Amino acid sequence: MRRIFKVSFYIRGNHVNKDGTCAVMIRLSLDGERISAGTTGISIKPELWDGQRQQLKGRNTEVVQTNKKLGGIRDELLAIAEKLEFEGSLALDRVKAVFLGVDEDYDTIGKLFDKYIKNVKEQVDVCLSKTSLSKYELCRRRFMQMLEKKYHCKDMSLKELNPVVVQDYKNFLMTDVNMCNNTAVKTMKTFRTVILHGIKLGVIHKDPFVGVHFHMEKVDRGFLTDEEISAIMTKKFDLQRLELVRDLFIFSCFTGLAYIDVKALTPDKVVRLANVDWIMSTRVKTVTPINVVLSEGAKRIIEKYKDAPKKKGHVFPILSNQKMNQYLKEIATACGIDKELTFHMARHTFATLTLSKGVPIESVSRMLGHTNIRTTQIYAKITNKKIEHDMAKFFKDKTICDLNNESISMTAKDEQSPKTRGKKDGGTQPAARA
Repeated sequence: MRRIFKVSFYIRGNHVNKDGTCAVMIRLSLDGERISAGTTGISIKPELWDGQRQQLKGRNTEVVQTNKKLGGIRDELLAIAEKLEFEGSLALDRVKAVFLGVDEDYDTIGKLFDKYIKNVKEQVDVCLSKTSLSKYELCRRRFMQMLEKKYHCKDMSLKELNPVVVQDYKNFLMTDVNMCNNTAVKTMKTFRTVILHGIKLGVIHKDPFVGVHFHMEKVDRGFLTDEEISAIMTKKFDLQRLELVRDLFIFSCFTGLAYIDVKALTPDKVVRLANVDWIMSTRVKTVTPINVVLSEGAKRIIEKYKDAPKKKGHVFPILSNQKMNQYLKEIATACGIDKELTFHMARHTFATLTLSKGVPIESVSRMLGHTNIRTTQIYAKITNKKIEHDMAKFFKDKTICDLNNESISMTAKDEQSPKTRGKKDGGTQPAARA
């Protein structure tokens, strides 16, 4: 059955230009559905418009030429629709995209990725960070790797994208790339952002994520206790690489800086105001301000590496994040810490311990450079050490001590046997049953 496609024109009567003209707009309809395809680029006086015939009134040269342009636009749109119907991909959004020229070079997933990444690059250091760009580039690279292994091709037509391909990508991330569930889900969300862009452009007609569900697993963010931090700080290492990694990890525990922010830290970001030393910088990930007061321990670590080589204008010489995490496993074993030690755990430790020791959540949020305080609330867990400390103070309270003693006394009375109570009350014995 042939589909019914129509092109119509109308004037934008609710918006009059300064010269008193109104724009002539395009409306597309397919089997009863309608969308606006934008303006024709023609503006006219409202009184000259024939709404029934969808053209200008009159026969002068200017009117004839304008009506001819409108006819050309209609013919172009009808030709696009006919071609797409022949290809089996007729859709209002697709007709609009082809007509507006946004459909060009969007026929494969790789090209869609490339166009989207190009747009992201233009926004780096304006409203997006380099980290955002990296995640899209990595998402594209992983998807192409999946295509080569699973489908034996280097790219895929947008028409071939379906829920099966989406699920295959998720499985590939978890099995071949060895991502954990949550990391894979984050990558899939990045992928979906690109696909939704394609849907908005009209080059993808069906959402391949429909019916496909991914869920983040609840993860208990690990942190170190005071005792564990002390064990790492006081441990002597014969290997210089382990000592460096240990120092940088502890520095992060004292400041809450993420790996990338420690790596990017330059001397000009360490400032002294009113006899107080601060780190005043900007998070690489979110481009939000970081304001942290330096503890004595953090200052000693900075001083220790003041004259270290290979710093390249930064505060610290630093290894890759992968190498850091690898060596942290050795440090954990050497210190007898039965936890999966990662550099990011230092940031968790800083957040958790500062909150547990009474630092207001607003201050912690500012030091961590969070854009939303709800992110900081993730760390608002109370350590066992804090609970132990608070309960010790509670039990030392005089009123609580008196209540506890009274409770013990009452319990002793209650636990007396009937026979004992009888003797104490004058030897009264319970009456025998008839």
